[in-house]
Amino acid sequence: MTIANGGVRDDEPLRIAGRSVANWLDAAATDLTAAVIERLVDDLPIYKQLPQEVVQGEIAVIVHHNMELFATLVRERRPGRKAEFVEQRNSSARRAEEGVPLDAVLHAYHVGIGMAAQELFADAEPGDIGDVQTIMVMVLDFLRQLTLEVSSSYLEERQIMDSQENSGRRSLMAALVAGEPLDAIAQRTGLRLAPHYLAMSLSIGEHADERGEGVSGTVAGRRKLRRLQAELDRITGEPALTVIDSGGGTALIPCQGNPPEWDALQRMISRTQAVVGTEIRAAALVATPAEVPAAVEQTAEIIALISRSGRPPGLYRLRDVLLEYQLSRPSPAHPELAGLLEPLVARPELMQTLEAYVASGLNRRATATALQVHANTVDYRMRRVAELTGLNPADPADLPHVGAALAARRALG
Repeated sequence: MTIANGGVRDDEPLRIAGRSVANWLDAAATDLTAAVIERLVDDLPIYKQLPQEVVQGEIAVIVHHNMELFATLVRERRPGRKAEFVEQRNSSARRAEEGVPLDAVLHAYHVGIGMAAQELFADAEPGDIGDVQTIMVMVLDFLRQLTLEVSSSYLEERQIMDSQENSGRRSLMAALVAGEPLDAIAQRTGLRLAPHYLAMSLSIGEHADERGEGVSGTVAGRRKLRRLQAELDRITGEPALTVIDSGGGTALIPCQGNPPEWDALQRMISRTQAVVGTEIRAAALVATPAEVPAAVEQTAEIIALISRSGRPPGLYRLRDVLLEYQLSRPSPAHPELAGLLEPLVARPELMQTLEAYVASGLNRRATATALQVHANTVDYRMRRVAELTGLNPADPADLPHVGAALAARRALG
């Protein structure tokens, strides 16, 4: 039977105040995790600003994982192995992507281990000196390993974000959208051109966390975009080329094989909305590399049209907005069409009700719900619209003129 430094037998459990340190850590892990999370939120504003799903989810899981890992190391009396810090490295990379400062990330680990050690040594007795010395050495070594693994992963992620690959993808996308010669770009970046691209313009709504009181909107926005990027990458299994901010942007999704069927693509966009947690309006068109500039221009126009007309979230293509698209082209008829509704300019409530009524498919109850008024109010307003303009939206003969007039007004701004 050997004796470790400080007179501690290395074949017996390390104990403080008569209790097994490893067993105590396992039993106390959940309570310690809650205390650490509370302390972090109190100590550093960045943790107070993070979305609750991050603080109570990912960060709490990592704190708990550290407690369990250290209990294992104490039980087996050994240092940690590199493979045992994978979760900490992954978490650190995510914090780097979200823009959480490295000192705040490291602070969390030091607070967690420090609070555990403080609780652990609180009841130490004079006879525990050997075990205390052994555990203190292990605590310092564990913190050293955590600091090295977490810091290196964080810095690696930051470098990747500005890496040659990302720069190359941005260059390729810029060349595709601008219609520039692509052979030199592809050769320089090492990226191969796809035979087709799914050109997509997106309008992205705010996530609840972006406007939550006390939550960092910047961090929440970055998390939203990270989830969106992951979902766009899933569409064809190829990394999507994107220029997107928190409000929307453009994506070019490589199609090495056959592009997704429209119905399948609609389901993918619905899934993306659910995963991202916000409303998404998207317009898509399949294009060859040479056709990308025109496809991007067309999908951007479609998004502008559906946004102005108050269309619901979802995926759109040209056939969904044929009338609005055609009427958005410059034409001498624009002022005349828009002028059909000129009598309503001084009555904005009538114009708003007319737009909602047409958008609802002439459903008076749906219109009333959308405007939060009584259905009888909708009926009254539609009668006034007919009296002032001479156009009755419920009349099949007048409805095309009403729709064209509304589209012309939107086109003219």
